[in-house]
Amino acid sequence: MAIRKVVTEGDDILRKHCREISDVNEHIRMTMEDMLETMRAEYGVGIAGPQVGVMRRMFVAEPEPGRVYYMINPEIVTQEGSQIGDEGCLSVPGLIGTVERPMKITIKALDLNGEEQVYDFEGFDARVMCHENDHLDGVLYTDKAQNIREPGTDEEDDEDIIE
Repeated sequence: MAIRKVVTEGDDILRKHCREISDVNEHIRMTMEDMLETMRAEYGVGIAGPQVGVMRRMFVAEPEPGRVYYMINPEIVTQEGSQIGDEGCLSVPGLIGTVERPMKITIKALDLNGEEQVYDFEGFDARVMCHENDHLDGVLYTDKAQNIREPGTDEEDDEDIIE
C-alpha cells in the first residue's frame, strides 16, 4: 500500500464526472487500499477516486474506526428525510461549511470482489456516503454549503465533521 497525494480545490480533475469501472481487478483493489491508507494518514472519514487523481467511480469510507466500506460504481437508490451539519473535505483544506443531506439513504455498489451489495445508512454515515458520492460527479461540498468558514470560527461544536 502507498499514501497518495490528495488533489486539492482548483485542480480541474475534481470537477469531472468519473467513469464506471468495468472490471474489479487487482489494480482496482490495490488503488482502493492506497486510498484507505491515504484517507487515514490525512485523518479523513472518506476519500473518492478523483481526490487521488483516479477518474473512476469508486470511494472508500470509514465513518468510524474499523468499519470500512469500499464502494465501486455506487448508486444512491433511495433517500429520505433531511439533516443539516458541518462538513469539511481533504480536497478543500482549512474550511468547513454547513450542508443539508438526506437523513437516510440506500446505496447499491460493487464490493472488492465485484459483487453487488446494498447498504442502508442513516445519520452521519449517510452524510459521509453522500459527500463521497458527490465527488464522483465533480461536486464538492462547497457547492452545496452555507456558512463556509475556518473551523473554530463559529460558536457551534466542530466535532463530527466529515473530511
